Amino acid sequence: MSEPRILVFPLRFLAEAGRIAMFSLSVLRRGFVQIPDWRAVMEEMYKVGIRGLPVLIAVSAFIGSNVALQGYHAFKPLGGQGLVGMFVAVAGIRELAPLIATTIIAAKTGTEMTTTLAMMRNTEQIDALEVMGVDPYWYLVTPRLLAITFMLPVLTLLANSLCFITGLGVAVFQLHVDAGTFLESAFQYISMTDIRFGIYKASVFGVIISVIACYYGFNSERGPLGVGQAANKAIVMMAVLCTITNYFLSEVLYG
Repeated sequence: MSEPRILVFPLRFLAEAGRIAMFSLSVLRRGFVQIPDWRAVMEEMYKVGIRGLPVLIAVSAFIGSNVALQGYHAFKPLGGQGLVGMFVAVAGIRELAPLIATTIIAAKTGTEMTTTLAMMRNTEQIDALEVMGVDPYWYLVTPRLLAITFMLPVLTLLANSLCFITGLGVAVFQLHVDAGTFLESAFQYISMTDIRFGIYKASVFGVIISVIACYYGFNSERGPLGVGQAANKAIVMMAVLCTITNYFLSEVLYG
C-alpha cells in the first residue's frame, strides 16, 4: 500500500508539468501572432527591474560578503586564504548570482503576476477580453514574458557585480587578504564565458517564472482561497523547476 502513495507526488508533478508545457505551447501559438504591445512590456520591465532593485541589492551584498567569509575560513586551515577570490568568483558568478536574481523575481514579481491574473480570472476580466476579440495570451502573457526575460539577465549582471565587490571588500578590509591576490585568484578561474553562461541561465529562468506565474493565474480557482492557492502553487513550482533546470543547464554549459 505504501508504494502507490510514494508515487503520488511524482505523478502529480509530471502531470502538472505536462499541463504547463501545453500552456507554453498555447503562449507560443497565440501570444506572438502580432507585434507585442511595447508600452505594456516597458511597464512590466519597470515592475520587474525597479521595484525589485532594493531587495536585490541587499541580498546580493550580504550573499557576497558571506561567501567571502565562509570561503576564507574554509581555506584557512589549509593555508589557502588567497583562494578566497576564486571561491567568491566561481560560486557567485557561476551559480549564486543567477539564482539570487531568479529567487527575488520569482518571490516578488512572479507571485504578483499570479495573483493579478487570478483576480482577473475571478472577476471574469480574462473572459471579457476574449468576448471583445482580444487574445488574453497576447495581451496579458506576452508583455510579462518579454519583460522578465529581458530584465532578469540585467539583474543577474548587477547581482554578479554586487557579490564580487562586497566579497572583495570583506576579504580585504575585514579578513586582511591582499587585494592583488584576491583579484589574481578570481580572474584566474573566471572569464567572460562564465558571465555569458549566467546570462543564458537567467533568460531561461525568466521564461520559466513568467510561464508558471501566468499558468497558475489563468487557471486559478474561484474566490480568495483560490487566489492564495494559485500563488502558493506558483512559487513552489517555480522553485522546483528552476532548481532542476539549473542542474541540467550547468551540466550542458560546464560539463
